[in-house]
Order: sequence, then C-alpha cells, then structure tokens
Amino acid sequence: MDHTRRSIVFAGTAAAVIPFFSFSATAKQRGVVFANRRGAIRGYDPVAYFTDGKPVKGNNSFSTEWNGAKWSFASAENLATFEAAPAKYAPAFGGYCAWAVSNGYVASTVPEAWDIVDGRLYLNFSLNVRTRWRVDIPGHVRNGNRNWPQIRKDLA
Repeated sequence: MDHTRRSIVFAGTAAAVIPFFSFSATAKQRGVVFANRRGAIRGYDPVAYFTDGKPVKGNNSFSTEWNGAKWSFASAENLATFEAAPAKYAPAFGGYCAWAVSNGYVASTVPEAWDIVDGRLYLNFSLNVRTRWRVDIPGHVRNGNRNWPQIRKDLA
C-alpha cells in the first residue's frame, strides 16, 4: 500500500472512530449503564429480546430503577422477570455498544442492533456496526470482557 492510500485509509478510519470517542465524554457523565431520556435501551424491554426474540418498546407503567438507570417493560410479567434476575436480562457492558467496548471505548446503542450470545444480550451502535461485531463474536466478547472492568471504572 503506498503512502497516499494509507493516508486515505487512516483518514477514513479516523472519521468513523471520532464520533465514538466524542461520545465517550458524554457517556462518562451517564454512568455504567447507557441510558437516554427514555431510560436504558432507549426505553425498550430487555426481557422481550429473550421472550419475543425482538426489540419491544417498554411502557412507563411497568418500569423500575436498577444499576442507576430506569428500565421499562412491555408487561408486568416482564418487569417481574427482570426484577427476579436483572443481571440475566440486562445487556452486557452496561448496554453500551459491544463492538466499541471490545475495542476499548464506549458508544451509544440502538435497540434494533442486537444479538443474544450464550444467554447474554449484546447491543451495538448500529446495524452496520453489528455486521462488524458478527465477523468475530467470540473474539469481541473476549476483548470486551477484558476491557469492560476498566471502562466501567472510568464511567463510574
């Protein structure tokens, strides 16, 4: 690869990564669970990923506070299921982008970019990033598990 092409590749990579890094400053203010004004997972029901196999919007009538964030559910049954075992249903890496965490930083997520792997819910920044995540899920999980303790400490 010649120098000009390397510069173009680097510039393109930097442009794709800069929004993630700029997000990390605001994520740090939010805490160890990614949440927006609607709450964790942007107000979607974490239990529904397991029971319905798809993202389902939560209802404010069925909500709880856990790990510093508001969690909403589609039904009282899903709320009770979550409250009985929140760590089982809450997304890995505090709901931050699993691909980003595997690469050492945090980024927001969208409810539609998800996977359940070995009984854990993983969310990603976008459907495009989920495609990157799926190239090597075991490797990304391993890297994310290695990076998450320090990232979590930095977010706290």
